[in-house]
Amino acid sequence: MIISSSNDYREAARRRLPPFLFHYIDGGAYAEYTLKRNVEDLSQIALRQRVLNDMSQLSLETKIFDETLSMPVALSPVGLTGMYARRGEVQAAVAADKKGIPFTLSTVSVCPIEEVTPAIQRPMWFQLYVLRDRGFMKNALERAKAAGCSTLVFTVDMPVPGARYRDAHSGMSGPNAAMRRYLQSFAHPHWAWNVGLLGRPHDLGNISKYLGKPTGLEDYIGWLGANFDPSISWKDLEWIRDFWDGPMVIKGILDPEDAKDAVRFGADGIVVSNHGGRQLDGVLSTTRALPAIADAVKGDLKILVDSGIRNGLDVVRMLAMGADLCMLGRAFVYALGAEGGQGVSNLLELIDKEMRVAMTLTGAKTIQDINSDCLVNLERLAK
Repeated sequence: MIISSSNDYREAARRRLPPFLFHYIDGGAYAEYTLKRNVEDLSQIALRQRVLNDMSQLSLETKIFDETLSMPVALSPVGLTGMYARRGEVQAAVAADKKGIPFTLSTVSVCPIEEVTPAIQRPMWFQLYVLRDRGFMKNALERAKAAGCSTLVFTVDMPVPGARYRDAHSGMSGPNAAMRRYLQSFAHPHWAWNVGLLGRPHDLGNISKYLGKPTGLEDYIGWLGANFDPSISWKDLEWIRDFWDGPMVIKGILDPEDAKDAVRFGADGIVVSNHGGRQLDGVLSTTRALPAIADAVKGDLKILVDSGIRNGLDVVRMLAMGADLCMLGRAFVYALGAEGGQGVSNLLELIDKEMRVAMTLTGAKTIQDINSDCLVNLERLAK
């Protein structure tokens, strides 16, 4: 099929992947209203078109946490990315590295930290949860630091796993899940050969390193449910702030008061995020949450945002509403599942081109020029 957008990669991934993997990345929590609103609300943000501004010297380059990026985009931490292509975290990290943007490795990645970092030149970012097993957290932080990871992305919106109904229907969980996954794999021979057979081991690499034994997909849901900690509070992050001497970003902020707490805590950044609509259905889309948060803490820390971002036009919209950087999750995993690392590289080039078109037609010559002046009726979003 012809690939001209991230939506094309979604369809290509749907065709190529076993259903349990496609629906795991495509689905959300409960009835998936927030999942839909993330995309729909962002698509309705109107930009001011401006013309005749000599845009011949346009630049997408930006800096964050003393890192120079080719564009204000990073790849989000996504669990089990290594199941979407052979050693998928490595392939995605290499594509991001070649483009000059950060890749963020998930706690529950297939490829461990020590496999991914040697494959890339720029420092990798690492994502961590607050877990009951503090020994694992300390081990992961020590290994991330030893591997040269530059930025810690700390996810705080998963004290408990979300209710993801699609997983039970698709075979990711539920009755006879393992048998259903095997049958689906046989029906998708390209994936079964390239990833299912040649992409082994299929375990949670970072956790296996700590436990000293394989932890496979069958352990994934159970391990998460047993180790997430509903007692999490800001005080639980203090020892991590003391231990980690690089930038620390708090991921999962939707309320201005929580954003202010992050400033008081001493975070270097936040990610305005509803976990892609995969946790609490019915909450604000990040499009609607972002303006009030930017009003509350802009300039006090870096504001990153995810959820619903599918193309370069979306990136420009989010920057105009106050974000400093956008994180891509589903969009890059669709591309990875469809065409491996080359798909991720192609997607990032598409986003680059789409940003350039949007910036040219809004009169923004640099990333710093993308602000509320590029928007129509920004005030209504804060209501």
